[in-house]
Amino acid sequence: MRMSKPARQASISVKIVTCPGCGGASVYAATNPYRPFCSERCKQIDLGAWASEQFAVPAAAPPEDFAPE
Repeated sequence: MRMSKPARQASISVKIVTCPGCGGASVYAATNPYRPFCSERCKQIDLGAWASEQFAVPAAAPPEDFAPE
């Protein structure tokens, strides 16, 4: 008789982070499709802020010798 392998219990660690949208608790795991956000609403609000240019990545201004004449 063949013995079956012992069942391994998956070590699941749940990481809780602060939602960048609302500041509430958010599960940072594969089970949360909106991570690092807590909900689709927070994710969409953030996307809308980027699309309307409320957020921008800072960039250095080009040197004046590259300015169009």
